[in-house]
Amino acid sequence: MKRAGMLRQVSDFSDFSRGHRLQELLCQGEEPSHVQSSPDGQHLLVLQKSRPPPLPRVVAFQRHGISGADLERNWQPPQPALVGLLFLQSPVTLGSWVLAIVWEHGRTEVWHFVVAVGWQLLQTLELCQGARARIISVCSQGGSLVWCEERPPLDAHSDMSKCALRFCVCTRALEVGEQGVQLGTIRIVLHNSPEYQVLASPQHVFLVPATASFATTSKFLLIWHPKKAKLTITAPSAGFVHSKVLRSSSESDFRKLLLGSVGLLSGLAPLDIHTSAVSNSGGLLLVSTKGAVSMVEPDGTQRHISDLERGPLAQGSLVQLKTFGSILACVLAGVLYLIDQNSGRLIEKKILSMKDVHFLESPGEEDSIQLLTQTGIYSFSFSKPEDSSRPEPCLVEMVFEEACRYYQRRSLSSSKLTVEKLKKGGVFQAPVALASILQHSLHQKQKPAQGLQDTYGTLLSTMSLELQSYMSLELLKTCVVCAPESEMESYCEELVEQEISRILHSDMDKDNLAYLNSIFASFPKAAWKAMRSCLQLQQNRDGLLVARATPEVWKKVLGGPQQEEVGQNGVVPLFELICASFLRFKPKWLPSFVELTQQYVSVSWAYSSKEGPEGRVPLYKRALGVLARKNKRSEADDEMELELLLCSKRPKAVLQALHLLIHLKRWQQVVEVAEKFSKLSPLLNKEIFTTLLAEFAQHRELDPYLDTLWPLCPAELTASDILTVVLQHLPRSQEDPVPFSSEGNQLTVGLLKPLLQRVVQRPCIQDEMYSDALQSPTFPPPTPPREH
Repeated sequence: MKRAGMLRQVSDFSDFSRGHRLQELLCQGEEPSHVQSSPDGQHLLVLQKSRPPPLPRVVAFQRHGISGADLERNWQPPQPALVGLLFLQSPVTLGSWVLAIVWEHGRTEVWHFVVAVGWQLLQTLELCQGARARIISVCSQGGSLVWCEERPPLDAHSDMSKCALRFCVCTRALEVGEQGVQLGTIRIVLHNSPEYQVLASPQHVFLVPATASFATTSKFLLIWHPKKAKLTITAPSAGFVHSKVLRSSSESDFRKLLLGSVGLLSGLAPLDIHTSAVSNSGGLLLVSTKGAVSMVEPDGTQRHISDLERGPLAQGSLVQLKTFGSILACVLAGVLYLIDQNSGRLIEKKILSMKDVHFLESPGEEDSIQLLTQTGIYSFSFSKPEDSSRPEPCLVEMVFEEACRYYQRRSLSSSKLTVEKLKKGGVFQAPVALASILQHSLHQKQKPAQGLQDTYGTLLSTMSLELQSYMSLELLKTCVVCAPESEMESYCEELVEQEISRILHSDMDKDNLAYLNSIFASFPKAAWKAMRSCLQLQQNRDGLLVARATPEVWKKVLGGPQQEEVGQNGVVPLFELICASFLRFKPKWLPSFVELTQQYVSVSWAYSSKEGPEGRVPLYKRALGVLARKNKRSEADDEMELELLLCSKRPKAVLQALHLLIHLKRWQQVVEVAEKFSKLSPLLNKEIFTTLLAEFAQHRELDPYLDTLWPLCPAELTASDILTVVLQHLPRSQEDPVPFSSEGNQLTVGLLKPLLQRVVQRPCIQDEMYSDALQSPTFPPPTPPREH
């Protein structure tokens, strides 16, 4: 059951001190403000960087009931600008925090909020060692600050473009104790480097190239692992990952770090990054200029999540990213997208009426998404809509029966295992060996073991993916058995999707195909949704159907056992199953799906290859066979047959569709089809024109369309050929012919005259061959002079 999203207002700023001032700040200027909430959600900080005539400023607002002094800091250019607002945990009191305001020249103010007292400045610190250093980007990682600073060359007249490696990435511990705030010694993570934007996750720091001006360094990302003192170079799109442990300060030199990889990295394309953010799981979210959203894991691997519908993104367009549990929330151009990070499916798309939107932290409410706008704070939460519909039948029994077959095949006992025995307990157990492997796997996740035995280690590495699939499936089965009836349908859809996905990634033999047939028959709606998800079928902005399935999945759909191989036991191939689902749930998409499959076949199998699906029975004929098996025929089915014939673009199918349209006397569509498909090939053009010419000779229905029909006449047809076709198809009258008929449906020479004139006036092919010789001024050649 699909969860419905509800947007409700939780605050209109009246519960904040100086709420009216907060609303004014959010509405000022054209550029959006930067807003952060404190870890406890009781404070809001608004940063306005460049909004004259008001000075750039940072202002803190707290909820009512928390009285005390306010915090407001502003600065006058060319004074150093503010580069970061960071909340750091304070070890003095559990759950307390401090605010670090970091300025461009390295000065850092540490503030603390005390109830009934207000904001207090604890200490002012200097992060950078050199007076000429300038901080570009800063973040907090654990109890430390990490920043990228620019160190200009000593020569003031140096060309800055030639000093691209003038930046340095540093870190410094910041400790808040009872005696005050203390800074640890500065540690250089990377020096002589290009400019980077630093983004921190709980365990790692991502270094994202801030500009594409330096060609080589914009082709990869860096990931710093503080606990391991390791730097990872990754070019995710090319699958390149290289890690190096930094044992000494000399190894922190950026140029030495790249020594072994320059040749490989130089051949890569620059990174396509429009927006970046860190997810709550510790990965790096990237949005490309084409709208593709992907996740870079801390180990350097990349996983594609989804594609935003807006397409190519302009350079100045703002994209907001935030993860809430397993949901990725994205705001782009006033539209809120909610995407499942695991499957990439679009959960919800909601058009917002607000221009500037900011995501806020929602402590303790992982499934609730909080949005701050100019009018207040809104909460977007999921609610299960009331639905009295019951789930598809026999779901619980099917789960238990499947478990019975699973354990019966592995049982040494000759007695038959029944559902009743299984429910009583004592039988629903995993084998001892599998339980042992699971035990070691779980132990390793919770606490790293000293070392597994060789046997267990080999088994675990071989079966890791199978074990994960097994555990998730068993968990889902437990949820199905214990779930109330209102949630049964959603679990059913998830179970069917897992089963269909598993079969599509395994060998498509007769048993698996028969199993798929039973799933489609027992759970038609869930199977339809699962197949749409596996093939990633969706409509683009132009309304066209697109599919992003992998080539392996396409080959399973089209290259599995065919009808002659599975016999006549009611089992049909997978392609026919999908077509039947289209006819039942989304009939308008069926012709587009057949066209998509034909496009895939044309690039995957050689023409007329016997191994490919088109080497047996054309796909459009297989889809027509599914349509013919319907019990009741309707006008919509005639339209579907026409669309299937025409979408194939095969000559025989096009002619069949043309004859069907003629039979239905839909002359306007007849002419449109003729005009469109005559361009495909000269042979098809001749067949179409000859067919329509024969119809023209028999009745007067095509007379209004002669101006469109005559230009389709093939070049090789002569006046004699046209008259032959016309005479062969003239209607035979029962009465003796008379010179002047009183009936108005007789063919006259006047109707044929424009066509015959067009053909006669057309230059002959032989005339074109000798036109150069005939136009020569010396033809015939002059007589040679006689000799006397």
